[in-house]
Amino acid sequence: MGLLHRIVIVDDHAIFRAGIKALLDAEEDIKVVGEAEDGLSAFQTVNRLKPDLVISDLSMPRTSGTEGIRQIRRRFPEIGIVVLTVHKAEEYIRAALAAGANGYVLKDDNEHELLTAIHQVIGKKTYLSPSICNNIVSGFLGERHQSASTPSWDCLSPREQQVLKLIAEGQRNKDIAEYLSISPKTVEKHRGNLMRKLDLHDISSLTIYAINNGVIINS
Repeated sequence: MGLLHRIVIVDDHAIFRAGIKALLDAEEDIKVVGEAEDGLSAFQTVNRLKPDLVISDLSMPRTSGTEGIRQIRRRFPEIGIVVLTVHKAEEYIRAALAAGANGYVLKDDNEHELLTAIHQVIGKKTYLSPSICNNIVSGFLGERHQSASTPSWDCLSPREQQVLKLIAEGQRNKDIAEYLSISPKTVEKHRGNLMRKLDLHDISSLTIYAINNGVIINS
């Protein structure tokens, strides 16, 4: 047997984690050494076990997968991170890559895609599922249509800036409200205000704006 690659799985569904663990443990060069159910426990588990690679979902309770990825990348830049999620929309892909993910695979891809992503990322390469490549290309092309006179980040209030950052990280209104200790209705009001000020009218545009302006960046 060659070098054994140690992996941590992060997903809030225990049965799904068990299925992925069974799949990976069948590979001679892979061993699942730990599991976590959200971004917060993911960081704690990675800090304790120091794996070679993390496989993480994005939408989870408490701390999101995107924030968990950002924390892991900031503290452990050498660890590979592969996102395994149902989200194929461009804003999720961009936010995950901006947070520091090295690979992105969909849960409806076949097992070959996940294993390929794991080996590519362990080999210090980036891997994107073929089924999302069109979304990435469309997103980059869409940036060309953004106005050069897009209003400045400085036009937003500090609270609106916080809300924009959390939206771009993939957080839901309910999670943003809990994190900022405000009501979901207030979050919705801030969202409407910043969309009006920036003249951007969907989540994808807000996420691209946040990435382009350094609001969320690779660590």
